[in-house]
Amino acid sequence: RRGVSSCLLPATMPLFKRSDEKKKSRRKSSSSSASSTLPPPPQEKAPQMPQAASQKAVTRQELVFHAQLAHGSPTKKIKDFSNVKEMYGRIAEAFKMRPSEILFCTLNTHKVDMARLLGGQIGLDDFLFAHVKGHSKEVQIVKIDVALGLTITDNGAGYAFVKRIKEGSVIDNHPDVNVGDHVEAINEKNMVGCRHFEVAKLLKELPQHSEFTMRLVEPKKAFDAIGPRSMSRTGGQTKASATAAIAAAAAAEDTSQNGEPMASPEMEAAVGSGRTTLRLRSKGPATVETIENASWEVRAAEKTDELLESFMGIRDFELAQTLIDLGKEKKNVDEFACAVDEMLGDFEFPDEFLYDVWGALTDARPKSS
Repeated sequence: RRGVSSCLLPATMPLFKRSDEKKKSRRKSSSSSASSTLPPPPQEKAPQMPQAASQKAVTRQELVFHAQLAHGSPTKKIKDFSNVKEMYGRIAEAFKMRPSEILFCTLNTHKVDMARLLGGQIGLDDFLFAHVKGHSKEVQIVKIDVALGLTITDNGAGYAFVKRIKEGSVIDNHPDVNVGDHVEAINEKNMVGCRHFEVAKLLKELPQHSEFTMRLVEPKKAFDAIGPRSMSRTGGQTKASATAAIAAAAAAEDTSQNGEPMASPEMEAAVGSGRTTLRLRSKGPATVETIENASWEVRAAEKTDELLESFMGIRDFELAQTLIDLGKEKKNVDEFACAVDEMLGDFEFPDEFLYDVWGALTDARPKSS
């Protein structure tokens, strides 16, 4: 990056200085149990907000969202939450189920569309669709290549799942593995409670040519989602199909069981304005943010999200935003690396990754900054 090729550097030469104490503190034992305490998600650190965004704290009962179960249900009103776990709890209460039954949520479509996966932000007009546990299955796979072609993400509440499958990859040749499947166990090792990077690391460290077993839990499917495996392995869908899905969900019932009106298709179609969102945090109140235009931080975060997939096999836009927030006030890559080690040491980011993130940040930064 930026005129320096990492392949020209000696294998023992670090790309930049990093404190030995920092590096020691950031390294976790590879033998630690998968059921150990879950490392705090990056949003717990309450990173600085982009300069282009204005924000204000909201009380827990100010905002009301509408939700359905993705496989079909009446509409319920969801309120009084400030983070993803609390939101799952409120959805579970509304539909009289356990929070642990919810795998993930999508915005404005009942399809398993990873482009519309709920992250740390919800548009104030967004309609929530909760995907719950369906059938479990075990798949035996031979790792015939170094890379499996699998991208992992998580729901922020202890469930990691498949976000993307690369075409022509090892996993692509296994039709039982699909986008949206929760990775419950690998070789009988429990993955519940693990972050996406822990699951991705375990899969990466499996020896080449070895055989392993994954126990997966697929999302419960609506009737119209059951059919041939023709959907893109990236878990996306066209704008037209997404709009049709919203309209179909809205037309499913006119009223909920308690007589509350359904959210209108017009409201659901209003998604994507990108003007006002609710940002969820693990600590402190949720904040409403208004972003007038896409800032350079957003462009840098998008590139960083791509780097996360390339280097670590995960996609996490909120984590990418946190990395950019950590680096945007730093003067050089060494200061940035130390800040990342201090706040996000559990991820064990390689030096080459941080070097490329710093390059993405400086490339996107306005020249006057």
